[in-house]
Amino acid sequence: MLLEWFNAREAIAVGTSLADRFLPRDPTDASGRRKPGALKDNRANLQKLMQTVAQEARPLKLNLFKRARLLNSFKWRLRENGYDPGAADELTRQLLLQLSGGGPEVALAAGSSVTIAGKSRSSKRVHLLLTEADGCFERADYEKTFELLQEVLEIDPGHAFAHNKLGVAFAHLGRFPQADQEFRSAIKAKSGFADPYLNLGLLLCRKGDFPASETALRRAVKLAPKNTDARVALGLTLGFEARLSDARSCFEKALRLEPGNAAALTALGWLATVEGRFEEAEKLYRDALKRDPKKTFALASLSALRRMTLADREWLESVERVLETGVSSAEETGLRFALGKYFDDVGKYAEAFEQYRRGNELYKLVATPYHREGRTALIDDMVRVYTRERLAQPLAGASDSQRPVFVIGMPRSGTSLIEQIIASHPKAAGAGELEFWNETTRRHSNVLRRGPPDAALAAELSDAYLKVLARHSPESERVVDKSTVNTDFVGIIHSVFPKARFLYVRRDPIDTCLSCYFQQFASAISYTMDLSDLAHYYRGHHRLITHWHSVLPQGTLLDVPYAELVADQETWSRRIIEFIGLEWDSRCLDFHKTDRPVLTASHWQVRQKIYKRSVERWRNYQKFIGPLLDLKKLSP
Repeated sequence: MLLEWFNAREAIAVGTSLADRFLPRDPTDASGRRKPGALKDNRANLQKLMQTVAQEARPLKLNLFKRARLLNSFKWRLRENGYDPGAADELTRQLLLQLSGGGPEVALAAGSSVTIAGKSRSSKRVHLLLTEADGCFERADYEKTFELLQEVLEIDPGHAFAHNKLGVAFAHLGRFPQADQEFRSAIKAKSGFADPYLNLGLLLCRKGDFPASETALRRAVKLAPKNTDARVALGLTLGFEARLSDARSCFEKALRLEPGNAAALTALGWLATVEGRFEEAEKLYRDALKRDPKKTFALASLSALRRMTLADREWLESVERVLETGVSSAEETGLRFALGKYFDDVGKYAEAFEQYRRGNELYKLVATPYHREGRTALIDDMVRVYTRERLAQPLAGASDSQRPVFVIGMPRSGTSLIEQIIASHPKAAGAGELEFWNETTRRHSNVLRRGPPDAALAAELSDAYLKVLARHSPESERVVDKSTVNTDFVGIIHSVFPKARFLYVRRDPIDTCLSCYFQQFASAISYTMDLSDLAHYYRGHHRLITHWHSVLPQGTLLDVPYAELVADQETWSRRIIEFIGLEWDSRCLDFHKTDRPVLTASHWQVRQKIYKRSVERWRNYQKFIGPLLDLKKLSP
């Protein structure tokens, strides 16, 4: 959803339509070029064009990137219709001025002069290069686009528009570090230019750096308060931080600025989904698709609201039509995963696996490759440093709080279900997947991978973490952190919170890994995109959890077998609640009725009564998953 801002299909279609409808082929000379002076004879058409722009194009409230795409498509269609380059450029310039409404910020159009925040760029060479770069970008010739934009920056290193456009091109190819750098360069060159703040905020949100994303997006909103894209993006970042009320406010403001805005409707659909209002979410997604039938996130998200059936054929045909018209690789990835779920739901397993395979192969193109050596080195360090002897020694500065409860395990192993059961207790709450320990270990890597924290650091970490839990639930006696990556850091966490309890969810390793392969996680979790990488990751995971079992004091870690939990819900639910030190409450059996936001991929599953169809699901795909089959030896 975050990269949809870069999608300019609607703007391109409007630009082409304007050229076709109001400026058809005019009298030309023998060479096919427009006769000199013909532009002056076409003033009536030009006036009609400008009226139409006011009625149809300007209400689109195009951002800088989309505006440039509209102008470029308009210019090239004019040239296809016989206009000579000079005439096409002049008409495009007139269209540019109309789109800009005479304001101070005017986007670069094909062959026109450009003013950004009042600063004139008069270099003809720069204008020609940028015009050519537009055309190359339109034809997906990114190598040439980069070359042309780099030449612009050699002439004018502080050209904010060129830096921003180069960042957009990098983002389209999934080269996000380079995109990040270019957006920051654009901001440095022109701090009053809103678009690079928006673009940077989107990238930071995609990385999961929500505080930095919020800072950039708030700046974008301040600079361009009527930019609905910026408000929606800010709302999503706040939503991912579980600040759902603030997120809703952003989405609703965007709708007030532009009633029926498809991006805002889609974002409200996402919000309804994580809050468990699935019928409302479906209506919002469908309303968004009425406004924009190619709103791929809304289309893909419909598949996640319930189990699909053969009666959803219309949805399937809609996805196939969109794919046939051509979409970006990021959009296609989401649709492939959605198709995989559809075919899995209806029992067409070969078709399902093929869609998931294609989605993962596309996703790998933009993801940071899984680094097996780095993963193994981390596990080696944890095993070597956090031994039974070290963990048995009291640590100065450690906290005696019992509030933290850690639900750990592989992604897609059932951790959301355990969190939901605990959070249904009146004295407990769920905080979702917190990044605290992952970020802490990264920030203090040189210390924590060599030994437990000293007294000062332990006190600092315990105080900071308890404040994080308090923000999620200030009154609860137990607060659950279900970040699965915490499995890596059990030794560190236990050093700081020796009275905390860990619940490890054991699910069949092949079922777990297959479910990971079928889920579109954040691109940083790239081991899920390849079956061999998944097998490698799971073996390391198994080695590490075996180590934690052997070194932690008795009563610190409880194994919860997923298959046994779904077979005997009450026995295991009672055992879980007793283990974390709370009295039994029958509401934990009705976990699916608990009203709380769920930001993980299991937002639908945890609101259903417990079911068994996920047990040994892998057998439907046995002939496709060779690299995973040896993991059966590691079954609990």
